[in-house]
Amino acid sequence: MLAGDESKRTGDRLARRPVVAIVGRPNVGKSTLFNRLVGRRTAIVEDIPGTTRDRLQAEITYRDRRFVLIDTGGLEPDADEGYSALIRRQVEAAVREADVILFVLDAVAGVTRTDSEIAAMLRRGQPPILPLANKADNDARREAALEFFELGLGEPMAISAYHDLGLREVLDRLTELLPESLALAAVDELRLAVVGRPNVGKSALVNAILGEDRVIVSEESGTTRDAVDTPFLYRDRPLILIDTAGIRRRGRIERGVEKYSVMRARQAIERCDIAILVLDATEKVAAQDLHVAGFVADAYKGMIIAVNKWDLVEDSEERRETFARNALRRLKFTPWAPLAFVSAKTRLNIDGVLDLALEIGETRSQRAPTSEVNTVLREAVAANPPPSPGRRPLRIKYGTQAEVRPPTFVFFANDASLLHFSYRRYLENFFRKRFGFEGTAIKLEFRSRE
Repeated sequence: MLAGDESKRTGDRLARRPVVAIVGRPNVGKSTLFNRLVGRRTAIVEDIPGTTRDRLQAEITYRDRRFVLIDTGGLEPDADEGYSALIRRQVEAAVREADVILFVLDAVAGVTRTDSEIAAMLRRGQPPILPLANKADNDARREAALEFFELGLGEPMAISAYHDLGLREVLDRLTELLPESLALAAVDELRLAVVGRPNVGKSALVNAILGEDRVIVSEESGTTRDAVDTPFLYRDRPLILIDTAGIRRRGRIERGVEKYSVMRARQAIERCDIAILVLDATEKVAAQDLHVAGFVADAYKGMIIAVNKWDLVEDSEERRETFARNALRRLKFTPWAPLAFVSAKTRLNIDGVLDLALEIGETRSQRAPTSEVNTVLREAVAANPPPSPGRRPLRIKYGTQAEVRPPTFVFFANDASLLHFSYRRYLENFFRKRFGFEGTAIKLEFRSRE
C-alpha cells in the first residue's frame, strides 16, 4: 500500500460513532466489563494477567445512542519492552481515539502505584474519564471505593461487572458524556477474516491493510488470542477486518486460552464473508494450511490465498508459477480461490488483495435467473447423465438459486438419495464454468420430489 492510499482506507474509520475505551492495569476486570456491556462473551476472560492483548471493539446501542466500545490489555505505564510495551502502545492508541474513558479499578486491592501512574497519564488527555471501582459487590467494598477520590478524576462509580451491578448507571452516565452520533445510513459491510496457522504474519498483514499498528505483532507464535474486528473504508466501501488467532490441528491445541482462541478463530470464519488465508512464502504449504482452508470451504465462504513474506524470496515469474502450482495442487479442494503474492512488511500488493475481496463480495451476491439455471442444468445432464447404479435412475427435474452469500442452488430430483458425490462435484464445476463464482464456495442442495 502506498502512503498516498492510506486515506482511502482509514480516513473515516469510527468517525461516525463516538468511541468509549476501557483502560486499567492488568486483571481488574476490564474484559468482564466489556462482555457485560456488549451483552455477549466477546473477549476471552481468564484469571491470568495479560489475557487481553489487542484492542477489541464492538458497537453498542443504548437508549437510541450508538457508540463503539474498545477493550484494551492491562496497562503497565513503565513497560518499555516485551508484550507489556506493545500493550501500552495499544492502550495509548485507544485513548487517542476515545471520546470517553472508562478507567477500571479494583475495589478489593484499593489504590495502587500503577493506578496513580495511569491516572496521571489519563489526566493529560482531553476525554472525560469515568473511574469505575470494580468488584464492589458488598457494602464494605462499595464504601472502600471512595478512596479512589484521591486519584483526582472525580467521584468513582462502584460496580461489579461479574455480578452486573451498577452497569446501567454507567451506561446512563455515558449517554450524558458522549458527543452526538452522526446519522448512520444502513450499510452492507463486507466482513474479511484474516486466518491461517500461527506465525505466518496475519497480524502484520492486518496492520498493513489498515495502515497502522492496529494489532500487536511479534515473532512469537500465538501472539493474537482474540478475534479483533476493525471497521474501515476502502474505495468508499465499508469493510470490517477480523484478525484471528492462528489455527492449529485439533491434536496440537493446548488447553486454556489457546483453546478458546481457536474457537474464536473458527467463529470468525463462520461470521465473515471472505477469509484471507495467509501462507508463508518461505515454507511449503503445510497440513495446517489445508486444515484452515477446509474450515473456510466447509463454511461456504469466499477465500483469497495470500502468500505472505514474498519479500524474503527471489521474485520472478518462474518462482511465482512454481509456488502457485504447488500450492494449488495441495489445495485442490478449493480450486476456485485466487492466489495473491503479498508482503505485509513492504505492503506489496495489499491493494490487490482488497480489490479481489471487493470482486468476490460482488460475486457472492450475484443471482442467476431460474430460467438460466434450468438451461444450464439441462446442458449438464445432456453432456453427462447422472449415473444410475441401481434399477431406479436419478432424474434431476429442475433447479433454482435460492440464496446468495453464499450462492445456494436447490435441485429437485425424484430421489436425492441416489445422487453420487462425484456427480455433485461435476454439477458444481459445470455451474462454475457457466456462471463464474470465482473466489467463493457455492452450495448445492438436492431435495426429493416425486
